[in-house]
Amino acid sequence: MRREHFTLDVSNVDWVETDGEPKKPAVSIEFTGPESMLRERLTGTDGDVLAASETDVALRLQEPLGDDADGVVSVTNRITGEFILELNEAADDVLQFIAAARGYGESTNDDDGRYDVSITLEGADEPFVSYDKQTFLVYDEEGSLLRQHSLIPSGVEL
Repeated sequence: MRREHFTLDVSNVDWVETDGEPKKPAVSIEFTGPESMLRERLTGTDGDVLAASETDVALRLQEPLGDDADGVVSVTNRITGEFILELNEAADDVLQFIAAARGYGESTNDDDGRYDVSITLEGADEPFVSYDKQTFLVYDEEGSLLRQHSLIPSGVEL
């Protein structure tokens, strides 16, 4: 699968800059590539679609954090460590999303999730998977975890 097969769209993040009413941030990912390949990657060894707890979302910077830094957003299988999908995004946009998720979580004490992720196959009306997530990890270009930029709920030990 190619990174170009994925389109990412975010919602409910503008309230952070305007001090508006907190809304749960959401990211929608549309896939336009070979459907069978993505279905296979989103399915566990038991044949069931992976649960939210079986996936991790992360940003890996491709250069030092600063103006116009780019990164790779990935969703991985927590059990096997295999990449489910990757796509290129501007680091500032992803960090703004993480800030909105952090602010939403702090304002609501929502234990179910701080943001939503949905992955839709091309032409489908409904997402193939939809997850409530609490964690979004950020790594520098050398692979070291940037805790201060990551979304890590209290009580979670990495």
